[in-house]
Amino acid sequence: MFINKVCNALQKARIPYAIVGGYAVALHGIPRGTFDIDFVIQWTLNNLVDAEKAMIGLGLVSRIPVDAQNVFNFRDEYILKRHLIAWNFYDPVNPSHQVDIIINYDLKSSSTKTIKTVYGNLKILSKKDLIAMKKSSGRPQDLEDIKSLEAI
Repeated sequence: MFINKVCNALQKARIPYAIVGGYAVALHGIPRGTFDIDFVIQWTLNNLVDAEKAMIGLGLVSRIPVDAQNVFNFRDEYILKRHLIAWNFYDPVNPSHQVDIIINYDLKSSSTKTIKTVYGNLKILSKKDLIAMKKSSGRPQDLEDIKSLEAI
């Protein structure tokens, strides 16, 4: 399964990460469809460079013409002026395989939870931190996710 390939690549590169977004909501027990896999990482240049290498190693390419160094150096500009919150990678052969590395969140002070699945162990952001992250976004889908997560 694609999500396991991505998680295994991040683990192999020793990048502290967690799944967020729709997959994390679903893994917390709330059925939710989503097209891409969203990740947060511990925000360092080395981790971002290694994450980029891991994505390239899976055959994924950046949707925008930037590299990890640029994303790291111009993070504030991307977030504040270009309203870019995620660095997207996709598979040109299978465009449904997409990964977003969330750039406006640092995993460093967050807690994670490991979920055992038939596909292996997957690391997700804790329910508390996922709710906090979604509150800061304020998007309609995130507000719906918060209601669902708080109900369980």
